[in-house]
Amino acid sequence: MMKGYWIGRVDVSNPDAYQNYVKANAVPFAKYGARFLVRGGAYRIAEGDARARNVVIEFPTYEAALACWDSPEYQAAKAERDGHAVADIIIIEGYEGPQPG
Repeated sequence: MMKGYWIGRVDVSNPDAYQNYVKANAVPFAKYGARFLVRGGAYRIAEGDARARNVVIEFPTYEAALACWDSPEYQAAKAERDGHAVADIIIIEGYEGPQPG
């Protein structure tokens, strides 16, 4: 089975309130086997637009990534973020096919 990923771009407008979301999302992320690959950090805009914060989260399967998003636990966590940040999030299946070279 292919791994699944959340790719998120976020602008936080209320950092103090956003911390409630960070605390609340730990439960569903642990439940569904999430692992942060990117969590903020330095970046360069090479093309197009960006938001202030970038996140890549790996899940053991694409199905786990979808289930985490749809879970009541994550939706409760997301409610803590609503009104305190604007986010673009995609859930995408990993790739394990041929590579360049």
